[in-house]
Amino acid sequence: MNIDTIETWLTWAIGGLLFVSALLSLIRITLGPSVLDRVVATDVLVSIVVCALGAYAALTDAWTTLPLLISLSLVGFMGSVAVARFVARDRDIPFVAPAPDRLEEGGSPAPRHSLARRGPRRSHAARAHRAAPDHRPGRGGGHP
Repeated sequence: MNIDTIETWLTWAIGGLLFVSALLSLIRITLGPSVLDRVVATDVLVSIVVCALGAYAALTDAWTTLPLLISLSLVGFMGSVAVARFVARDRDIPFVAPAPDRLEEGGSPAPRHSLARRGPRRSHAARAHRAAPDHRPGRGGGHP
């Protein structure tokens, strides 16, 4: 076996693996049950394209693909960071069960239009401020 034969086999192996992984990623983009699955699969597909361009550049000594590699890498990174921030922002909001006085007779939450008649809801910060002792002199909340 000479070096050209090994290079040919490696080229076909790399191309085949990248093709199969791109095909699986496209299937996940098409069938993904959630938007997050599709976004992650798109990020993987961008990474596969970067790997394919890197393999092409290594095999052909084409240094002109370097700006394209850097640009695609930055696009993939920025997309991943944007999605991660979006998902983290949605998951930071904790689930708060409705108060018992806000439930209907069957135990389900009352419709929003019926809640509007009961007056404004106080925020957690307003309740905490109201419950906090007053530390100003003469108010009884501080030390003597």
